[in-house]
Order: sequence, then C-alpha cells, then structure tokens
Amino acid sequence: MNPLPGNRARDAADPVRTRLVATGAAVLIVGAGLGLRIVTVGSVAKYGGDALYTMLLLALFVAVAPRTTPLRAAAVALTASWAVEFLQLSAIPAELSARSTVARLVLGSTFNAPDLFWYVVGAAAGCLVHAALTLFPQDRRREVAELSRRA
Repeated sequence: MNPLPGNRARDAADPVRTRLVATGAAVLIVGAGLGLRIVTVGSVAKYGGDALYTMLLLALFVAVAPRTTPLRAAAVALTASWAVEFLQLSAIPAELSARSTVARLVLGSTFNAPDLFWYVVGAAAGCLVHAALTLFPQDRRREVAELSRRA
C-alpha cells in the first residue's frame, strides 16, 4: 500500500471522467496547434507545434489508458514522438507525405534534430498537467480551495 495521496487519488479516479477530460484536452491541443499556426510563423510555430504534438499523443494515450501514471503517459508520448522523428531519416514519411495531407501532419517529412528537444518539452508539460489533475482531482481541489479561504 502506497501512502502517497496522488496514488490513492489515481486509483480511485473515475476512468470515464478521465477519458472525457483527456479527449477534451486533445481537442483543445489540436485547436491550440491550429491557432499557433495562424498567429505565428517560423520557429515559434514549428517548435511550439512539436511540443503540442507530443502533448496530443499524451492526451490520446490517457484517453485510451485512463489509469496510467503521468510519467508513463509522458514516456509513451515521448517515445512515439521520437520514433516518428527518427522514422523521418528514411524515405517512407516523405513519400507518404507527398501523397497525403494527413500523413504529412502525422509523420512529417524530414528529420530535424531540435525537434527531439521540443518533444521533451511537450512531454514534460503534459506530464505536469496530468500529475496536477491526478494529484488534485476535482473534489480535492474544492477541499484545498476551502482550506485556503479559511486560512
């Protein structure tokens, strides 16, 4: 039995609620990525998009496996992001991207080493958000808010 409150909260978390929150987060992340492309250009759009790509993978993984830990979700998302990036060292993504817009969005086309760092940024950000939501589910957030009002 683990005495950490976050583990008890995660074990007691409602998987349906977790799936809904993760799915909602995925939709918001896609919107943020599209918005980023509209309002920015260059490095900000590219590297911000890289971080959001990994956050999207993390949210989708949590939607599929709602009882996963934040660290595991971040590791899976980061591994998948890096795998796609390293796949770009082959000709496969470029060929698929030339034929399909969806393939271009998902797989990219050319390897870019700095992307690897920005995937880590996205995984870390997603891990922190997931951990905050796991450690402080809605009912505990209310308790914390009530205690802070009393203090």
